[in-house]
Parts: sequence; structure tokens; C-alpha cells
Amino acid sequence: MAKMHVLDHALPSSGKPLPSRPMQAPDHPENDARLHELRSFEILDTDPETPFDDIVQLASALCGMPISLISLVDQDRQWFKARTGVTLTQTSLRESICAHAILQQDDFLEITDASTDARTLDNPLVTGADHLRFYAGAVLRSSAGLPIGSLCVIDTKPNQLTPLQRDALKVLARQVIAQLELKRSLKQAELMRREVDHRVKNSLQSVSALTRMQARHAKTPEARAALEQVRRRIETVAALHEQLYRAADSETIGLKRFGTSVCGLIAGSAPPNVTVESDWPDLEVDADIAAALGVILNEFASNSYKHAFPDGRTGIVRFRVGAEQEGRCRLELTDDGIGLPQGVTAQQGLGMQVIEASARQLGGAFALESGPHGTRITLDFPLREPDAPPVDPDGALGRL
Repeated sequence: MAKMHVLDHALPSSGKPLPSRPMQAPDHPENDARLHELRSFEILDTDPETPFDDIVQLASALCGMPISLISLVDQDRQWFKARTGVTLTQTSLRESICAHAILQQDDFLEITDASTDARTLDNPLVTGADHLRFYAGAVLRSSAGLPIGSLCVIDTKPNQLTPLQRDALKVLARQVIAQLELKRSLKQAELMRREVDHRVKNSLQSVSALTRMQARHAKTPEARAALEQVRRRIETVAALHEQLYRAADSETIGLKRFGTSVCGLIAGSAPPNVTVESDWPDLEVDADIAAALGVILNEFASNSYKHAFPDGRTGIVRFRVGAEQEGRCRLELTDDGIGLPQGVTAQQGLGMQVIEASARQLGGAFALESGPHGTRITLDFPLREPDAPPVDPDGALGRL
């Protein structure tokens, strides 16, 4: 396949001096808006990318041309996002045939012999050693209706496209725009996500701080304990949000990081006579699974703090998740306190009902044991959210 040379504009192949200024395309009527649109794609001077390289290769093959370019018409140059058959990456606008193409109302320019067309006959790429003769370009028009460049094919001899080749070039040009607009949308979405994440984080921190202040000034131990529980729940949500933010390219989060963070919050609000211990495997879980686990941890700890260690009795609250087996894990929550009041039942008290409801949402097997030597809850849960969580309208979830 022929290669275009790196340009030397001092003399054409004939040895005669070139015209001092070839016919340059006039500015587009909406040039400022057009340039703003071009720059919004943040594509100029970026590295080669396979999707665009594939398009120029295909355009060249379909049209039977040695040269194909994705040419973006900037303020004072045309820059090639993708190219085949050439070595240079840009030219001035004086040498740009694509600058003429973006002026076409029908979004297509075909010049069968550039040496005889008034727009190109004195172009250095035509009169010089590169000896360009044929040009066909499909305009790259954004969804805002503004042309930013063209997908073109070029030959070193006069030529002409068939109707099918013209249509193919137009289709490929639309694919170039689709790729550019998709990349731009993804960047904008990422910026929006970061802004939302920042605001959510600040809001959660503000609510948590306000709740902490209210707890300090609460007049009764019951109110103080309730506000502390609310604060832990808020900070658990904040921890989940933080892990999701760090795992921006995934819908899963690290169970070890999240569990350790939540248990740190739980330990921070523990009575001085109670120690919190935890053990977490290094696994990834769905965000919804992690959220339900966070609720369960908080509720179990709250129940233990409130009932298991009366009169300053020392004790330990433990959380442990076993190794993965066929996409599932086993969570054990234990304390070595005095056990649940009024016998062993998961149906008394709002906290135990919340734990049971969360377990049902996870679709896992739930078991509770309690006695004078402590309380133990085991929960078998999946690492990935079940497609259809079981529904029990008569169970704890329905009662809540």
C-alpha cells in the first residue's frame, strides 16, 4: 500500500516554486460553536485507539484506496485521530481538503481529480511529491448538528466511488461520531458521579456530626443510646458509600475492607467493658449484600450492648465470616453475655426482627441460639445478590 511522505513544501515534484498560499477553505459559518463542540470531545492529540484505527482500515479496504483518515478540523490545523497509508499526524488548514468538506450541505465531498478542482489544484499535497489526486470525505457531524471533521479516503490517481462505497463511508463516519459521543458521555457521567459522591459524603458526615452532638446533650440514657445507634447506621452507610466510590469500575466491594470499617465504627461506640473482634476473608461481594450485612452487624452489636453485659460486665462481641464455598459464605455473630431476655426467640424486639428480615433479604439460612453463656447467630449468605430473593409475607420482613 502506498505511503504518503512526510511533507517537504519547499518544492513540488516539478521543481517549480509552490504558490505562496494555496486556496484555503473559509471558516465554517458557525466556526466558534463548531470548535467548542470539537474540544468538548477531548480527543485532540490523544493516543491511537483500536476502534478508530479499525474504521480507517475498513474504509480504505471498502473503497479500494491506499489512504484513509479520521481528520478533525481544528482552529489552525487538521489533526488525524486515526490514519492508514500516511505517516504524518496533522497538516495546516491551508493543506486541508477536509476543511472544504465540512462546508458541504449534504455532508459529503468527492473530488475525482484534485489537480483540476479550484479548491485543491494549488494545494501542496496535490502539487508536491505526495501527488494526491482523489479525495472523498464523509463529514463527521455531531448530534448537535456541528461538523468537526471528516472520515476520508484518498488516492494518488483520479478515481471515483461507487454509490455503495459512498454509503459505506457515510455509515462509518456515523460510527466515528457514535464512538466520540459515547466516550464524551462516559466522561460526563464520571464527573457527575464524582460530584454526587462528594455531596453524599458531605451530607452523611454532616448528619453524623449532628447526631453525635445531639447524643451528647441527650437528657436520658435511652435517648443517648438511640441517637448513638442512629449515628452508627449513618456511618455504616457512609462506609459502604466510601467502598463503592473506591471501586468505581465495579458493582462489588471488598468484604474485608467494608467489614473491618463497619466493625471499627461499632467498636468506637462500644461500652468500655465490651471488646469487638472480627475476622473477614478477602472476597468481593455485591453492594446490596454488603449493605444488608452492615445492618445485621449494627443491630446485633446494639442488642449485645443493651442486653448482654449488664452492670458493667466485661465481654466480647465477635463477627466472623468463613471461607467461600460455591459462591456462599457463613457469617457468625456471637457475644459471651447473659443471653437474650425472656427465652430464645427471633420474634421479640425490633433489633432481632431487623436482623431476621435482613437475613431473609439475603436469601440465606438464619439460625439463632441464646443462653446464659451468650448469644450466637449464624447466617449463610451469597456473595452475589440472588435474582429473586425469597418473599415471606408472614415472616419478620412482612411484620416490619
